[in-house]
Amino acid sequence: MKTYLVTGGAGFIGSNFVLYMLEKYKDITIVNVDKLTYAGNLENLKSIEGDKRHVFVQADICDREAITALFGQYDFDFVINFAAESHVDRSITNPEIFVKTNVEGTVNMLQCAKNAWYRDGKWAEGKKYLQVSTDEVYGSLGETGYFMETTPLDPHSPYSASKTSADLFVKAFGDTYGMPVNITRCSNNYGPYQFPEKLIPLMINNAKTKKGLPVYGDGMNVRDWLYVEDHCKAIDMVASGGRVGEVYNVGGHNERPNIFIVKKIIEILHDKVDPSIDESLIKYVEDRMGHDRRYGIDPEKIKNELGWYPETTFEVGIEKTINWYLEHEDWMKNVTSGDYQKYYAEMYKNK
Repeated sequence: MKTYLVTGGAGFIGSNFVLYMLEKYKDITIVNVDKLTYAGNLENLKSIEGDKRHVFVQADICDREAITALFGQYDFDFVINFAAESHVDRSITNPEIFVKTNVEGTVNMLQCAKNAWYRDGKWAEGKKYLQVSTDEVYGSLGETGYFMETTPLDPHSPYSASKTSADLFVKAFGDTYGMPVNITRCSNNYGPYQFPEKLIPLMINNAKTKKGLPVYGDGMNVRDWLYVEDHCKAIDMVASGGRVGEVYNVGGHNERPNIFIVKKIIEILHDKVDPSIDESLIKYVEDRMGHDRRYGIDPEKIKNELGWYPETTFEVGIEKTINWYLEHEDWMKNVTSGDYQKYYAEMYKNK
């Protein structure tokens, strides 16, 4: 029986990973640590309430005492670190929070894992630390080419700079101490349980309620879209089979301009929900500072070494995602109340 420490497991990708793993494996234990900030939501985990294989602990990854206690209580085989502040707009407004969680929190997790796993000059057998990172650490692409694992790191936002720093600390623990580590760098995820500050759930929610659909700049910023379950499969495969010390890019050659995404959502909701939902809702707003123009990932390494490939086409994934949000209106109402409304006004209404 394998035991996992999953951090940020009440957030979007983390909760999807927890649900995926408990569905796939019957003989694992997951200790799920989440601080429950605005993006962490226990409603994401309602379907596994009472499952003894899942233990939830509310804690901050920066808290040395709390994390050390967990390593003392459980013999973890894997640490999967999802916990992060992840929204670029928020990082522009308040970069210090991103340094605290993404950099200091990662270093704390690495230190606690090292203290538990490194004894008498050698590492315990079968342990691994996996850092979940982002393609944004590579910066921005031109009209051609793709990010490879060898692409120089060139972050442009406080968010991506903090994730780059965290990646380099993970690499340093591998290089300096021989710690068994992997880093995965994924493209833009979408799917169930994503907090509606991100493009797809924001547009779904606004379109349904006939609010304006804020699109940065000319809407032609290009992202490589990955359905979250495909990402979860990749993380599982890297944790169990990835070569120690390696970085694996996770993407799907599934590039779409932001405005294409917005118009696709309008088209589907127009047909499914309300024919009065149309492109007149689109509102172009002042572009984000330092807005990267294009991301695109080359996933050949993970495909060739581990046999992973994205199984969900965008056409299928976006339909599944919209259907999920339409079927979970209470979830959306709960997460868009209170502080979110203040944040939304600050980000978009004055632009």
